[in-house]
Amino acid sequence: MPHTARFVIDPEFSVGDVDPRLYGTFVEHMGRCVYTGIHDPEHPTADADGFRGDVAELVRELGTGLVRYPGGNFVSGYHWEDGVGPVSERPRRLDLAWRSIETNHVGTNEFLGWARRLGLDPMMAVNLGTRGIDAARALVEYCNHPGGTAWSDLRIKHGVSDPHGVKLWCLGNEMDGPWQTGHKSAVEYGRLAAEAGKAMRQVDPSIELVACGSSNSRMPTFGTWEREVLEQTYDEVDYLSLHAYYEEFDGDRASFLASGAHMDQYIRDVVSTADHVRAVRGAKKHIKLSFDEWNVWYAARFVGERNLETAETPRLIEDTYSVTDAAVVGSLLITLLRNADRVAIACLAQLVNVIAPIRTEPGGASWRQTIFHPFAQAARFATGRVLRIDATGPRIDTPQYGDVSALDTVVTHDEQTGALTVLAVNRDQEQPLRLEAALRGAAGGYRVVEHLVLADQDPDAVNTEADPDRVVPRHASGTHITAEGTLAAELPPVSWNVIRLAPQQG
Repeated sequence: MPHTARFVIDPEFSVGDVDPRLYGTFVEHMGRCVYTGIHDPEHPTADADGFRGDVAELVRELGTGLVRYPGGNFVSGYHWEDGVGPVSERPRRLDLAWRSIETNHVGTNEFLGWARRLGLDPMMAVNLGTRGIDAARALVEYCNHPGGTAWSDLRIKHGVSDPHGVKLWCLGNEMDGPWQTGHKSAVEYGRLAAEAGKAMRQVDPSIELVACGSSNSRMPTFGTWEREVLEQTYDEVDYLSLHAYYEEFDGDRASFLASGAHMDQYIRDVVSTADHVRAVRGAKKHIKLSFDEWNVWYAARFVGERNLETAETPRLIEDTYSVTDAAVVGSLLITLLRNADRVAIACLAQLVNVIAPIRTEPGGASWRQTIFHPFAQAARFATGRVLRIDATGPRIDTPQYGDVSALDTVVTHDEQTGALTVLAVNRDQEQPLRLEAALRGAAGGYRVVEHLVLADQDPDAVNTEADPDRVVPRHASGTHITAEGTLAAELPPVSWNVIRLAPQQG
């Protein structure tokens, strides 16, 4: 018999609204994310601007509504002026972040035009590594000012008559990291970010700003960095960034499957630090969080950027993802949703080829990795409000995170339709898990619309160009509502599950 986990679903008790920007992604000029990823003029499906139509369809299916650009470590050495104007006149540059030759064939206008055609909101980053206030405010003017000034008229000269209207801006990237070009101390960065943000808002008062938090929670300056940066920037910024990547170490799959426990603690620690600064300052506003880089990344396999040979469009960190990886990505999505009261923005890094849900071959096929499916399903179904639940059930002992629940779950409620969506991961590697959820709220009760499960007898199964549909979500049988009004479902070991419920009609 399977273990059983129990909780109550009641729409009267909520955490917060789901911000659609939680389902963001990330396009960096790194490896093959841009070139032969989203942009491949020689591809049979390419549009007039050279962007792949097959990839565009997969991006639409993925359901992302926000894309961060152009970096990432890349932005800290980037001159945005190199990527505007006639393509034939743009310089080829050495990108120090990834030891790559950047052709600048794709730049600000090309990316923003692509995003607009796909209905994506852009999240633009400015270079606060090798550049600063002047370049940042000039880019905002180029993108957002209607016309009649030097930078906005230059955009018009470049063929873009209407302003792009970019609302969300990152003040640099990972500036606490010694690997970052232009690495700074917290106070140095905080002062620069505050003044750059102030100048950018003088150009366009409607924009929102994201300050750099720690590159990850294992940095020696973590916590202190957040405090010192916010002490300098609190009045100018709206969000503080977080970054985290997870991988399996030394065969410790139990801890890997429990990665969401680490992400949850990381979020709580940053919220505590931000609220401490708020209390000390006597400020009214609460800083929200932008988790603008997260994913599974097998970084231990990466040789390191300083060991790379200089190349144009190299294949960098093109990890192939398994069923287990998909379950972890699902658990991380659950964690982000569970913290929807403070996490407003999140970006799966990256979108295509580079540790990505979508893979491509130059001029050839594109396909969905296993991690594509939990993201696409959450983006499509987990909308509305996140409900507050407290599950009880079997526990798993992990070497890294101690005792964690075998069930990782979150529930969302669509107030307009009354629909409920249960996202759930069974972290147990051996046993199925029975889920029992007592349902409250709908006068006539609920019915099961569908239960989709992503699992496999081989937890290391992957999708490849030769077999792109080896791992796909499938309909589960047996999920039902009992006579007592309880949802009952069985979750296979190491599985991602989406259970959709609707109120009974009449």
